[in-house]
Amino acid sequence: MRVTVEDNPRLLYLREKTSKLSHLPGCYIMRNKAGTIIYIGKAKNLHNRVSSYFRDSDHLTKVAKMVSNVYDYDFIVTDSEYEALVLESSLIKQHKPKYNILLKDDKGYSYIKISDEEYPRITREMQKKGGGEFIGPYTSSFTSKQTVDEVNRVFMLPTCRRVFPRDFKKERPCLNYQIKRCIGLCRGCFSKEDYRAIIDEAVEYIKSGSSTSVEVMTRQMEQAAEELNFEKAAMLRDRIAAVTKAAETQKVFEKNLPDCDIIALARNGELSCVSVLNYRGGKLTDKSDFLLGETEEDSGTRENFLMQYYDRGSRIPKEIYLDEEIESADIIERYFREKSGHAVHLNFPKRGEMLSLIKLARSNAAEKLSLSVGRSGREIATLEELASLLGLKAPPLYIECYDISNLASSSMVGGMVVLDNGRPAKRFYKKFTIKTVIEQNDYASMQEVLHRRFENYFDPDCSDTGFATMPDLIFLDGGRGHVAAVAPMLKDMGVPCPVYGLVKDDRHRTRAVIAPDGSEIVISKNRAVFNMLTRLQDEVHRYTITFQTKKHSAQTFESELTKISGIGPKKAKALFTEFRTKQALKEATPEEISKVMKIPIEKAEEVIESFISGIK
Repeated sequence: MRVTVEDNPRLLYLREKTSKLSHLPGCYIMRNKAGTIIYIGKAKNLHNRVSSYFRDSDHLTKVAKMVSNVYDYDFIVTDSEYEALVLESSLIKQHKPKYNILLKDDKGYSYIKISDEEYPRITREMQKKGGGEFIGPYTSSFTSKQTVDEVNRVFMLPTCRRVFPRDFKKERPCLNYQIKRCIGLCRGCFSKEDYRAIIDEAVEYIKSGSSTSVEVMTRQMEQAAEELNFEKAAMLRDRIAAVTKAAETQKVFEKNLPDCDIIALARNGELSCVSVLNYRGGKLTDKSDFLLGETEEDSGTRENFLMQYYDRGSRIPKEIYLDEEIESADIIERYFREKSGHAVHLNFPKRGEMLSLIKLARSNAAEKLSLSVGRSGREIATLEELASLLGLKAPPLYIECYDISNLASSSMVGGMVVLDNGRPAKRFYKKFTIKTVIEQNDYASMQEVLHRRFENYFDPDCSDTGFATMPDLIFLDGGRGHVAAVAPMLKDMGVPCPVYGLVKDDRHRTRAVIAPDGSEIVISKNRAVFNMLTRLQDEVHRYTITFQTKKHSAQTFESELTKISGIGPKKAKALFTEFRTKQALKEATPEEISKVMKIPIEKAEEVIESFISGIK
């Protein structure tokens, strides 16, 4: 989005002022007409950074709105980029400008409640209301919910709406009892004392963790066996197994890591979300998600997020792991070291266990972002992974894929299918009948299809939304030859979209992506990307071959009709265009055929007798 003089009459003045600005590091302070500070930023080169706002170029919508409201700006020169970083942080905390990132997360205090009923329940509560015992507060509902779900599962506690002891033996046990997810309290087989003992063990499990609980229950099991109380020993054995299994399935929450934070960002177009996983004492103790709205390039987004997140009072651990490298890592480490009083390292893992935790954080960010854009977290994450695999700057939200189909040199057609934000957008699919290629030539046919598609895009009178949209990424169902034939042509047309090929193996499964330079990019190791591209390639093939089959059938009908005396290609085409299907042709009356083909009734009856009656 461009900002013009009509949008901001002060634009020429701001450009003139900026042309004389220092090239030293420092901070700039944007103000509106009322003198209110609306944005604060830092730069290692004030002239270059501030100039970028007032050039005649495209901006993010959020940035364009800010620039259109800038009446004037101040600046403060510093001796170093580090001093600019510290100053920017201080100024943002003081003034809280409208267009700086303001972190709003999903955090809220929550509690684990043990009710004061005769037969207590363990639940998660957002407020400390009513009687009973409360454990907490937890700073995130994520942790408390995960804990409550786990303890109810491990100790097989009832989670239904029945009231005990009122509902003892009134109904048959529910499905949870049948699948061994509940002890079946509704059967009335537990005294208050026995059930309370189970609740006490569950509470101890919450407070002390799984390892301590296993030790206690193991001693109890051995004692029960010595006393020949085999039923109790068996129950404890099963509970120990459940705790052990829970620890294995939830091992991501207990990794014996040193205190650290795991931070990852998910994007969908210009919208971003950051997720932070906090590991303390070897366990995942908290998770926070922050919707950032529209943001600029990722490195700057991460830097700004780090500064604001830890300036809010969040404890700074010695190790911070991020999903992508940032330019100012050294000076941010220095700032955090001076702020916390201990060494702080920013890490950017590329493999191993920490990379798996980065992926977990990114998955959480994608799920949170999905609620805002109407897409699943998996779809958003897959587009991010595709962008990373192909080396794209941003996830491709609008993807087009093309295929060619023919029978020898007849019925040559092309098809275009579209993925909009990771999902098929059938309203944008397009069919092309090859017009300029006479002999079978897939490369030339593909060139014609793409040339016609972007001729429509550059046509100022084009009103077709599908043609009027510039894709973020183009795939061709073909290999190096297809990419080599199409990419230079699109470059000459001024199409900035990258072009890749999709190739299949001997079993007709998508094997690899062909890059613009002709190299192969293996996708089989990335299951999500592999599945998406396989479905895309299958869809474009299905769509194109269906069109080709229908077109070939139409041509066959038309050629048969022209054998009838007095029926030429135009009349034959008019008949098929009107009725489209065999069944519709069989049901047509002589009067209808006469009207469509503009022939006498007698000739229409001849058409029915010699051709239509023979349709099977």
